[in-house]
Amino acid sequence: MRAARLIRMALLIQSSPGLTAAALARELDVSERTVIRDAQALQEAGVPVRSERGRTGGYHLAPGYRTRLTTLHPTEAETLFLSGLPTALRDLGLSDAADTARLKLTATLLPSVRAAAEASVRRFHLDAPAWFREPATPELLPELARAVWSDRAVELAYARPGRDGSPPSSVSRVVEPYGLVLKAGTWYVVARLRGGDGPGGGWRTYRVDRVTALSPAPGGRETFVRDADFDLAAHWEARSYDFARSLLRTTVTVRLTVWGLGRLPAVVDGAAVGDALASASAPDAAGLVTLDLPAESEDVAYDQLARLGADAEVLAPASLRARFRARAAALTALYERGAEGC
Repeated sequence: MRAARLIRMALLIQSSPGLTAAALARELDVSERTVIRDAQALQEAGVPVRSERGRTGGYHLAPGYRTRLTTLHPTEAETLFLSGLPTALRDLGLSDAADTARLKLTATLLPSVRAAAEASVRRFHLDAPAWFREPATPELLPELARAVWSDRAVELAYARPGRDGSPPSSVSRVVEPYGLVLKAGTWYVVARLRGGDGPGGGWRTYRVDRVTALSPAPGGRETFVRDADFDLAAHWEARSYDFARSLLRTTVTVRLTVWGLGRLPAVVDGAAVGDALASASAPDAAGLVTLDLPAESEDVAYDQLARLGADAEVLAPASLRARFRARAAALTALYERGAEGC
């Protein structure tokens, strides 16, 4: 790895002349003594690195010298398109490649253009995951990403969620992975079933964190020929709404106050809101509205509707209503005990 570090050091000095040994040590995650040794190694390799003292000192290259290390590796070039998504790069295992690519690019820029690029980094940052959640990186994501880059078909095992509280079932599929999508902190793979003769052309979308195993496609036919007309962004836009709706496998009948109805879009899935509002009855004498709410499962509906408190009353299914009744009884018992323990 020392060779890669020496390249990074030369690029750092070229793109930011005057960096001190301490600054280089921080960038390279090494000691200052290692920086001094690496500078000597670069000199011995013919790179005219020199150290200057004083207020404008630090490490410089000889005037007019430019390294010839700025040709981008294909992986580095690919990561430039994701450079605004540091979390995505980390998940995909491409952080180091992206850092090196940016250094190579910076080293080729004129000082005025370099300053503009650095200013944009200081002013803009994209944080994809939603609030109040700590997304975990799916274990098989880097391996799946390599299959996407290289157009390799794979056989994946997938934990398909059960319905109405039933346990998930494991299914196996041989797919051609066309692309990865990061949506609100969750990774999805868009893939085509091997053969492409299923409903909708055989296209499927899988949550990567539910992929439990990954192996090369059987039969020695790993590489597939990508459809040149496939547009990942357009495909996702067209299919994502239908995909979200496909997850809504349970219907809950609920009675809401005016306030609860207004809060509904903030606590349930967006794909469910339209159908729920379309099914809403006219307000009764008390101003309450009854509607059928699609949900992924009873567990999800319980978590969502609990945020509305007494402004939502579950009417069906009976099992979910019983859960809310038990919760209400537990809360009542807790607060009727008084504050003796406080």
